[in-house]
Amino acid sequence: MESTSINVKDALLELADPERAVLVARFFKTGPGQYGEGDQFMGLSMPQQHIIAKQHARLPLHETELLVHDAFHECRMVGLLIWVNQNRKAAAAQQELILERYLANRYYINNWDLVDATSPHILGAHLVRGDRSILYNLAGEDHLWSQRIAIVSTLALIRQNQFSDTFAVAEQLLFHKHDLIHKAIGWMLREVGKRNPDALEEFLHDHVRQLPRTALRYAIERFQQVRRRYYLEL
Repeated sequence: MESTSINVKDALLELADPERAVLVARFFKTGPGQYGEGDQFMGLSMPQQHIIAKQHARLPLHETELLVHDAFHECRMVGLLIWVNQNRKAAAAQQELILERYLANRYYINNWDLVDATSPHILGAHLVRGDRSILYNLAGEDHLWSQRIAIVSTLALIRQNQFSDTFAVAEQLLFHKHDLIHKAIGWMLREVGKRNPDALEEFLHDHVRQLPRTALRYAIERFQQVRRRYYLEL
């Protein structure tokens, strides 16, 4: 019998751990005024969520979308992971359908782990195939998670040794006020540096004085101590 979103949610609820849920909710900043305000957790680990996503790998698109709309964080994560798994094996037309639903539901992709576990694999795969204008549209939105999707999705390009879009989106977000964007920029710059240290240093040469301190610290994390001190003291 074909799985439904109810079957998936029931499987998650069977593994719920209320004590762990309290700790996880605190970790993901769900208090009043915090970035994850009001989010609800069951208390599952990421390995548990990956297993359930694989068990329901053939969940239809509309049923998966119901999970992405759910109030529980783990339901949203598993729905998104199902799309990631399906996207890896799908033909181009189906990949575009998944991407369309992913972007249409981006306001439910509302915490950094949901973005980071999925955007390089779904939007990132699209970027590798061609059109990249969506990156700059997302980065230009007044929406934290759309902006994080934009920068983190470029990881797929970095893995292809293509860095220009990462640098361009980083420049577009250079004066962003939220540390979750600063961390994401720094992370992507560090990933560039793993593959091409000269390209990273060229970007730093041009932008080090505008780069948020957190982003800079993340970007130069793998540098030798003397080189790190040089950039931190500029």
